[in-house]
Amino acid sequence: MAANTFDDYGKVQAIDLLFKDSGFRREDGNGFEPAAGSLVRMASRVFVEGIDFDLTYFPLKHLGYKSVVAVAGENYAGMAHPRLLSVRLGVSAKLDFSHIKDLWTGVVTAAKEHGFKSLDLDLVPSPNGLVISVTAAGEELKLTRGRTVKPRSMDLVCVSGSLGAAFLGQQILERGKRDFDRNDAAQPDLEKYKMLIGSYLKPELNASVVSRLEEAQIYPSNGYLVSHGLSDAVKRLARESGLGVKIYADKIPFEGNSFSSGKELDIDPISAAMNGGDDFRLLFTIPILSAEKFRRDFQTFDIIGHLAQPEVGTVLVAPDGLEHPILAQGWKDVE
Repeated sequence: MAANTFDDYGKVQAIDLLFKDSGFRREDGNGFEPAAGSLVRMASRVFVEGIDFDLTYFPLKHLGYKSVVAVAGENYAGMAHPRLLSVRLGVSAKLDFSHIKDLWTGVVTAAKEHGFKSLDLDLVPSPNGLVISVTAAGEELKLTRGRTVKPRSMDLVCVSGSLGAAFLGQQILERGKRDFDRNDAAQPDLEKYKMLIGSYLKPELNASVVSRLEEAQIYPSNGYLVSHGLSDAVKRLARESGLGVKIYADKIPFEGNSFSSGKELDIDPISAAMNGGDDFRLLFTIPILSAEKFRRDFQTFDIIGHLAQPEVGTVLVAPDGLEHPILAQGWKDVE
């Protein structure tokens, strides 16, 4: 018998039903034994309704998918293979079982795509909207650890796809929401923005990236998931490498209609790339000795800059050659 609300089930039965036909076995806690010499890398993320997402326009299935990509991407950034995924859902009274089933479908789809071997779930009540907490454990292999070299000046800075599109897509959805609030008969035409909107609602990452880098014997000296804007990732890179970073504005990749959409919204796409969020792109620094091989074998990546001497700081190089200090929210400028 199908249920419309959680009142029809206890928590245990609800979780059992969600796992049914998922392809994963329900376990109370999960774990794995890494290979000898491997390193376990952990990644966690919390998504809060009203802060990180708006259910007015965010499909629950996409939201579940995106929450998994967020932590799988952190695994990939650390050259780790995803192994275990743990999900905790704070469920508000306005959501029924069918809503959570939709969200869970997205979680399971992404977990399978990204090769997680084990999945667990807990449900708790939430008085203030939906809360999604996800934790992933990944395994960085011993060989990869042993061959990763210290970052050096002139190592290449590369990203796995366009930047700024997710922020622009979110702003388009927010504009549509405002239009609907003013006139509930309004039907915004979003077709021409589908790439931007898709970048925000359902970001995708290549699940084979770590295996391909290992097979090519290319070992990034650093890796990050760009989830809070390129500026934030660059700041983290500079702090952790102890080096400067130069990013070239004319090398940053954009979706095809980012500039026309940015003009409509009065948003500079470069600012969206630097300071927007939710792009979920991988940023790697590639040792200069592997540069040619990387250019040849990883053409979906864009080379957008390089590491530099520490005194350079973090700078964005404009097309005219002028260097502008990179600023990021949450970082105090000490350069």
